[in-house]
Amino acid sequence: MGSGTKEPASIEALPDKVLLRVFSFLKHQEMMKYSVVSKKWKMIAQDSRLWGFVSLRPEISGLTIQNVDMLLKLIQNRFAANLRYLELPCDLITREVLQELANRCPNLTHLLLDFSHGAQLADFSELNAFPTKIKYLCLCLSETIFLDNFMKKIYNFINGVELLHLYGTYEQGEEEEGEVYEVLNIRTLKQATPNLRVINMYGISFIDDSHIEAFSSNCIQLAVLCVNYCSKVQGSTIKILVQRCKYLRCMMLQQTNLTADNMTAVEWEKATALEELDITATDLSQATIIDILTRVPALQWLSAGQLDGMNDTVLTQWMNSGKCATLRALDLDSSDNVTEDMLGKFLERFGGQLEGLALSGMGHVTDTLWNAFLPRLVNARILVMGTSEAITTKIHVDHMIDSLAKFCPKLERLEFRWDNDTLRFSDKNQKAIDLLRTKCLSLKSMVLCDGKLYEIMRGNFERADRRSVIRTTVNSKVTIHYLLAAYDELLFG
Repeated sequence: MGSGTKEPASIEALPDKVLLRVFSFLKHQEMMKYSVVSKKWKMIAQDSRLWGFVSLRPEISGLTIQNVDMLLKLIQNRFAANLRYLELPCDLITREVLQELANRCPNLTHLLLDFSHGAQLADFSELNAFPTKIKYLCLCLSETIFLDNFMKKIYNFINGVELLHLYGTYEQGEEEEGEVYEVLNIRTLKQATPNLRVINMYGISFIDDSHIEAFSSNCIQLAVLCVNYCSKVQGSTIKILVQRCKYLRCMMLQQTNLTADNMTAVEWEKATALEELDITATDLSQATIIDILTRVPALQWLSAGQLDGMNDTVLTQWMNSGKCATLRALDLDSSDNVTEDMLGKFLERFGGQLEGLALSGMGHVTDTLWNAFLPRLVNARILVMGTSEAITTKIHVDHMIDSLAKFCPKLERLEFRWDNDTLRFSDKNQKAIDLLRTKCLSLKSMVLCDGKLYEIMRGNFERADRRSVIRTTVNSKVTIHYLLAAYDELLFG
C-alpha cells in the first residue's frame, strides 16, 4: 500500500464533542458499561454534562448504585453543578447524601424521594443541609414509614417548591386494609410550601377533604389540584377551594367518592379560571353532572367516563346551556348510556373545535360513527376509539385509516382498542397506511392490539424510519391527558 493511504476510520477518531453527543443518547447503565472500553470513553462518560437528569431507581430503568459510598463518589466526581433532576430510592436517602447534594449540586431543582420500597428510615437527627433550589418535589410514600421527623429537618429549605407530588400506595394493592396511618403531616407541609402551583396527590389512602382545605388556605397561587384515586375525598371542601383559589385552572378528581350534595354546593359559576375537570368513575348522578357542566363558565377539557349518570339528557342540556363553546378535549370512556345518535349530534356541532376525543369502551360506537364524523374532526390531535370487549360487529379499518389521513392532518396520537378478531382490513390497505404516514407527519404514537394489522402497520412505518410510532396495547395507551396545560408538570418523573 502507498505511503499516502489513510488510516481506517474509527470511532476513537471522533472529536470529544461528537462522542459526548453520542453518549448523551445512552442510558446511564449503558454509559457505565461502555466507560471501560478505553480511557477516552471513561473520560467522556464522567463528563458532568451527561449527568444532568439521573434516576437511581433500578426498578424503573434507573442506575443501580450498590451503596451510599458509591453514590457519594458519583456526586463528587460526576454530578456537580450540572445535576438538575435526581431520583433516589429509600436506601440511598441518608443525611450524608442529602448534605453532599446541598454542597455540590447548587442547580438541583427536581428531586424525587422514593420511600415506598424501604424497610426503615435513616437517621436524620443531625441533618443540617438540604438542596435549597428545589422547585419540584416528589415523595413516594410508604404505608409504614412515618416521615414527620425527616420533614421537620427539611421544611426550612423547601419554601421555594412550586410542584408537589405525593404518590401513595394505591397501585401496590395495599389500599384500605386494616388501619390507615397518616404517614405525612399534610397540614405542616402546606405551611412550609406557600408557593405551590401544582399539587398532585395520587392514590393516598389517608387523604381526605380536610387536606384539600388545608392547601387551599395557604396556596393562593394554586393552579392545579389532583387527588385521583384518593378514596376518602368526598368533595365537602371543594366549595372553599374554589372560593379561595382564584387561579385554579385544573381539578382532577378521578375515582374519588364525591357526593351530590357536596358538588352541587360548589359555586361553579364563579370558577372562571377552571378549564380542566376530571370526574371519571366518581359515581355522580345525572342531575349532579348536569348541575356542574351547565355552570362551569369556560370548560376546555373534560374527562367524564365510567359514569352511569352520563347520558343523552346530560349532553343535551350541556349543549343547550352554551357552556360547550370553549371545549377542546372530551373523554367519555365506557359511557354506555350515551347513544350513537346523541354523539352524532354533539360532534356535528362541536367536532370542529375538538383537539382530543376519546369514545372508547362503548360497543355500540363503531366505524359507522367515526367514518361519518371524521371529516368534522379537522383539528383532532388525539383520538381514542374502540373497545377491548368482544362485540359482534366487525370493524373495517381501511376506510377509517383513509379518512384519518384525509381529514386529520394534525393527528399526533391514535389508538384502536378493538381486538384482533374484531378488526377487518383488505390486502390492499397498504395504500391507506401510506397515505396516513405521509399526511399525518405529526403522528407520534399509534396504538393497536398485537396481530396482523399491527405487523402490517409497523412494517410500513419502519420502512420509512419511523420505528417508534406503531405500538401495542400491551405497553402503551393513548389518553387526552396529553392535552392538559400542565401535563408535563403532572408527570411523576
